[in-house]
Amino acid sequence: MTTIDGWENFYVIVGSSAAALTGLMFVVITLTAEMRTGQEDGGSAMDAFGSPTVLHFCFVLLVAAIVSTPRHTMTSLSVCLFIPGVAGLVYTIVVVARMRRQKAYVPVMEDWIWHCILPIASYAAITISILVFWYRPGLMLYVVGASALLLLYVGIHNAWDAATWMAINARKTRAGLDGGHGLPPSGT
Repeated sequence: MTTIDGWENFYVIVGSSAAALTGLMFVVITLTAEMRTGQEDGGSAMDAFGSPTVLHFCFVLLVAAIVSTPRHTMTSLSVCLFIPGVAGLVYTIVVVARMRRQKAYVPVMEDWIWHCILPIASYAAITISILVFWYRPGLMLYVVGASALLLLYVGIHNAWDAATWMAINARKTRAGLDGGHGLPPSGT
């Protein structure tokens, strides 16, 4: 498939960035583990705000690996991108429900945009672009590339937001001043 030619460098950069940021997110979560210890709702907050960020980074890494895999046919590339795209879309819809259920943090508009709207748009664009692939393969690769890049930026924003929130609220959490509420980000 000659339409993939020229995308290797893009996916090497994007995939490497996603892999490194995934590792950094693990470090942030580990270093702030004491903030979540003994909290009644910390797990669902982590499921709503921390885990999706790691998933977005891992998805970008997966897309980079899929597109960089040699000898794809139109069918194999379509299937290999469609399945994770649908899975990411379904997972993000589950995240919306988790954000609504968790009690540790009241999400603000910024949270809904960065944790729900942008990821849903990215996963939906990737999934829908597969239909375009059969008619305009080059266009699909631009949509997938832009969506992967958007998910990388969403992950960076959300990781920074979570780390900032945790740093600002660490003192209050240790002192028990915040009522024992844990993880979530935004609005900082």
